[in-house]
Amino acid sequence: MNLSDLQAPPFSETRAFLAVSSTWFLSQFLKTIRPKQSKPAGYKWIFDTGGMPSSHSATVSCLAAVTGMYYGVHSLIFLIVLVFAFIIMFDAAGVRRNMGRQAKVLNQILEDFNQKKPIQEAKLKELLGHTPIEVFVGAFLGILMAYLFCGL
Repeated sequence: MNLSDLQAPPFSETRAFLAVSSTWFLSQFLKTIRPKQSKPAGYKWIFDTGGMPSSHSATVSCLAAVTGMYYGVHSLIFLIVLVFAFIIMFDAAGVRRNMGRQAKVLNQILEDFNQKKPIQEAKLKELLGHTPIEVFVGAFLGILMAYLFCGL
């Protein structure tokens, strides 16, 4: 294949950047409008972890979809981004979720211990990871946003 055979991408890097950054912002915002979810005060919701949808999954899925549309799904860069997207989604649903479960147990132990004697330890954050459905919905949102911003 010659360089002259390559087509110009159907969209600009700016649209790709807007797609990925908007996906992250939208997924973080969607977490605040769910009724049963605790909402951090002020601007802290922008950086909060856990909840529906997974902003990690949404962002990396959007990045992978945009990369595939821009460079082609048979390119090396798409393969690299796709592998890292799967690693991040696995981490969001696996390792970080288990860390959240451990934080919950430690907080319960601390609370039980506090009943007998006061301790000045702060509670650990329990909502760290995601359920598989939160990861799936995040991934779906990311791919949808990629096509809305950069669709062919």
